[in-house]
Amino acid sequence: MKYGTVVPGRFLARPNRFIAHVELEGGTQVCHVKNTGRCRELLVPGARVYLEDFGPDTRRKTRYDLIAVEKGDLLINMDSQAPNKAVGEFLRAGGLWEAPTLVRPETKWGNSRFDFYLEQGDRKAFLEVKGVTLEEKGLALFPDAPTLRGVKHLEELAAAAKAGYEAYALFLVQMKGVRTFRPNWALHPQFGQALADAAAAGVTVLAYDCRVTPDSMVLDAPVPLDLTPPGEKF
Repeated sequence: MKYGTVVPGRFLARPNRFIAHVELEGGTQVCHVKNTGRCRELLVPGARVYLEDFGPDTRRKTRYDLIAVEKGDLLINMDSQAPNKAVGEFLRAGGLWEAPTLVRPETKWGNSRFDFYLEQGDRKAFLEVKGVTLEEKGLALFPDAPTLRGVKHLEELAAAAKAGYEAYALFLVQMKGVRTFRPNWALHPQFGQALADAAAAGVTVLAYDCRVTPDSMVLDAPVPLDLTPPGEKF
């Protein structure tokens, strides 16, 4: 996926989860933050960030969207809408199944709504996408805040698998340079257990990293998984 015009800036402050103050060449601008997560380890004063510039469009409240940030040597896309777009491109290009006949986003099943529904002959599948922006010492971790909604999604995927569908949980790491994906047991052990339980129930858990530039993000390579609870490691 590719953005339009992108400009660099310097992060100053985040008064609330929806907006940020960013210093550009022409002065300080108020920007829309396309990620309502905490992102405390990313949005630190002085960090170099990248903004999509929509120009003087009077239909928008802000001219700029904050989409990416540098953290040391890492360039991290933090647009929460980007993972579904990148995964949609990946699925339609045959990245998961060689020739899917149907890739449909936002599909209801029972009381659930999944990010994607796929068909290929007799094969039918549901897939949920989770964007990952939290990195610690080469580990990609999810979530970065407790998420009961995320637990519910995993339980719904397990139910779909039990009903005979293929079911996938795909964690899209919005950067290059990580060596392993793990659930964030320390922050939200309930999510980690739900993910381990979903895998045991037949849900296929996948993690991929991305090639990120200031104005693009493309799904790239598989990332090794470690779903083992900390107390069970040897």
